[in-house]
Amino acid sequence: MALKDHHTGNVSPEFALLGFLITGPSHGYGLHQRFVAELGQVWHLSQSQAYAILKRLENRGDISAQVIEQEKLPARQMLHITAAGRRRFFEWLELGIGRTARSIRLEFLTRLYFTQLHRPENTPQIYEAQVVELESTIARLESLLEHLPPDQLFNRLSLDLRLQQMRLIQNWMAEIRTQFHISRS
Repeated sequence: MALKDHHTGNVSPEFALLGFLITGPSHGYGLHQRFVAELGQVWHLSQSQAYAILKRLENRGDISAQVIEQEKLPARQMLHITAAGRRRFFEWLELGIGRTARSIRLEFLTRLYFTQLHRPENTPQIYEAQVVELESTIARLESLLEHLPPDQLFNRLSLDLRLQQMRLIQNWMAEIRTQFHISRS
């Protein structure tokens, strides 16, 4: 998945897997265990899904695998992030903003997690960019709802639901600001 395609609704936990590998090499099983322990309530990722994503990342050149022979056990693969994978991860960390409730829950939280882990000084910028996008989305939805004919009941209901979700997320973002001690610029 190219970076430019990352914001078209094709949301994947691959950047989280890359982010964990930046902290050091890991076996696939250990990587999945860490993923579940630290982001398991954000993403739902089975072990087989993790292995499939890791294989895709290896085929793309974002990670490399070193076979480690083990006495009396099958060989294991030690996974390492490559320079290309590192560059791709940090590009992702700095760009893109969630525009839907799903992408905010998945991508923004993941981006916030790894910003705290790798570049905590950037937390206010990541946060503020998401808030600005959220405010823009709310304004756009309010305008759409205001200009929708009253007889478009189901379209109005759908827009109203999306608007209420965004307002709920706006309140949730205020809680994040408090938890991370971020001042509004």
